[in-house]
Amino acid sequence: MTEQLLTITETAVERVKALMSKSDAPVQGLRVGITTRGCNGMSYTVDYVEEKQPGDEIVEDKGVKIFVDPMATMYIAGSEMDYVESKFETGFTFKNPNAKSWCGCGESFSI
Repeated sequence: MTEQLLTITETAVERVKALMSKSDAPVQGLRVGITTRGCNGMSYTVDYVEEKQPGDEIVEDKGVKIFVDPMATMYIAGSEMDYVESKFETGFTFKNPNAKSWCGCGESFSI
């Protein structure tokens, strides 16, 4: 059995569904990617997906679709996507087994 590219917690699924229902345009899901920024080098991006892009990996779980940018696949393989809402933090978070270090604010990581 192969490991799933990305797992999604129930809390993240509920947030994805809520965001999709509020979108002005029809969307198929959310796209997860990686960008170069932050004090540790890489940061996650999350955007609406109106249509699949060439090379996108699709993770379907609990009724939602997460499209993984092909340039991010090797960086997030085996990660867990969660959604946190607290006094100090609100947003999607990632537990990434590939990350070697994280910045103090949790916004960026390095491999």
